[in-house]
Amino acid sequence: MFKSTYEAITKGNPMWNSLSVPQSNLYSWDPKSTYIHEPPYFKDMTMDPPGPHSVKDAYCLLNFGDSITTDHISPAGSIHKDSPAAKYLLERGVDRRDFNSYGSRRGNDEVMARGTFANIRLVNKLLNGEVGPKTVHIPTGEKLYVFDAAMRYKAAGQDTIVLAGAEYGSGSSRDWAAKGPMLLGVKAVIAKSFERIHRSNLVGMGVIPLCFKPGEDADKLGLTGHERYTIDLPSQVSEIRPGQDVMVTTDTGKAFICTLRFDTEVELAYFDHGGILPYVIRNLIKQ
Repeated sequence: MFKSTYEAITKGNPMWNSLSVPQSNLYSWDPKSTYIHEPPYFKDMTMDPPGPHSVKDAYCLLNFGDSITTDHISPAGSIHKDSPAAKYLLERGVDRRDFNSYGSRRGNDEVMARGTFANIRLVNKLLNGEVGPKTVHIPTGEKLYVFDAAMRYKAAGQDTIVLAGAEYGSGSSRDWAAKGPMLLGVKAVIAKSFERIHRSNLVGMGVIPLCFKPGEDADKLGLTGHERYTIDLPSQVSEIRPGQDVMVTTDTGKAFICTLRFDTEVELAYFDHGGILPYVIRNLIKQ
């Protein structure tokens, strides 16, 4: 039954068969599409791995407490009419009634990046009790949507990190909970603990996971999220060990030791390559 069905799969739908198909071995990206967009994961990729990256004078994009789930992080549900994603779609001629959901537009990284940390129930300590998908742009003190603040940092060439409590990334595994922060320019997440799969996904996207030492967290260390953070790592991956201690320093003079949550040599290899995607592509090309 399987063979008989799929032998004729290209013959039974005239409308499908009449679609115009470009004669190319590569997918022809439509720059006007708001559903499918070429992601930047391989932009400017070279055959040589970039090597480990440190974090220099990073601003805190978000300061969380415990139990931030992948539902808080990932783009999900309907697209709010005033959100950065809505603005993006409106600028491209999409009517509000046609916004659809983040899930339906998960093939467009521009929409999904704008929907990262866009949960209306997000509790960010930088907002002093206000709930919602915004944060404080530390250099100016402006309250902005998380995406807008992240883009302002990126435009200025400034790294960002996320502070978090226990069980960061808990809940169901969602790939966009790691892809989204990477696209926003987040270089590291410093948490009390991580959900197992989410930590692995962050590693896969080249984001550094760090854990506070037992008994410590941002509040106990007196960190408000208004500091600038520096995480020094060796420039050669061979000099980094899974689970080693790493010193984090701030511009206020506070310093603390974290555990580097690259747990295996393979994860260090991903980090050396800038993430699992360029790692896989480089290895495929070499075969």
